[in-house]
Amino acid sequence: MSAESHVPEHDAMLLLPRIRVQNANAISSPMTWGFPAMSAFTGLMTALERRLGPEAGIAFHGVGVICHAFEAQVTSSGYTRAFHLTRNPVLADGSTAGIVEEGRVHLDLTLVFDVQLTSAQQGEAERAAMAERVSHQLAGMRLAGGSVMPPLAVAARRSAGPALERVPDGDDEQRMQFRRLARRCLPGFALVLRDDLLQSRLVDLRTGDPNATVLDAWLDLSRWNHRAIQQPATDDSKEPVTTWVTDARQGWIVPIPVGFAALSELHPPGAVPGARDSRTPFRFVESIWSMGQWISPHRLSGLNDLFWFPHCDEEAGIYRCRNNFAPRISAISAQD
Repeated sequence: MSAESHVPEHDAMLLLPRIRVQNANAISSPMTWGFPAMSAFTGLMTALERRLGPEAGIAFHGVGVICHAFEAQVTSSGYTRAFHLTRNPVLADGSTAGIVEEGRVHLDLTLVFDVQLTSAQQGEAERAAMAERVSHQLAGMRLAGGSVMPPLAVAARRSAGPALERVPDGDDEQRMQFRRLARRCLPGFALVLRDDLLQSRLVDLRTGDPNATVLDAWLDLSRWNHRAIQQPATDDSKEPVTTWVTDARQGWIVPIPVGFAALSELHPPGAVPGARDSRTPFRFVESIWSMGQWISPHRLSGLNDLFWFPHCDEEAGIYRCRNNFAPRISAISAQD
């Protein structure tokens, strides 16, 4: 889906609570691992819309992701972690087959979709039936390469089922609806985009090093920075005292891949041998990284803070996911 299809004025929202995913892809880019890339969820959104078809009367424009549980399939030994890898059968000559490293993670998620409904989906009964249909359709699909599993019996009794609700026109009604949604998503954390942190850190680095790059800012934000501070000598201590301090972070900040940038011109359909789709123009790309933040849903202002949507700038060769989260001072300082 293109950026032109995104509708800022939300018509309806589709809630799919407590989705269990086993063995999702944990290697989301060449430089990061952990939670799947957001492009996996926008891809799921597009696949859902195509499977339902235009006759279903529902169009998908954005997706919000709340994570309740994250269980990486790794072996920990001190500061070193290694993925659990499958053992492949030996080759015909008895030699050991090569191992392709695959990172896997089990997830417990809630998905919220920004959708637009036709006149056929305006009734409450029709919306309830559509929510169940989408939930049933998702159960037979892959999410970030993982398998969607049935909910546990205890979780199924405690949580309500999927819901498709119209977004009211009034601001007060929208706030009340989002507060109810946020309560249903607790405990959990929503992933939002923080491009602003990357730019502000670059400005800070260039005050001390004019040659600092965006990569330097991204790496600086992606790690815990410990610095040695030397205190001058005092009457009680004739020698300077050195103490180690850790740089403060604005909440739960993580490096994330957000899309792709073009490495070549746009080739016509079928011009590149071995392409998956011979009817679609082809382009070689590389990953784009930015910063994200995990934040509790009750600290978000509304649906605009939650939803991610695909954006395409074909002339610049940028294909990425965007999010309209607007940071608030109270939301950030409360997590420091």
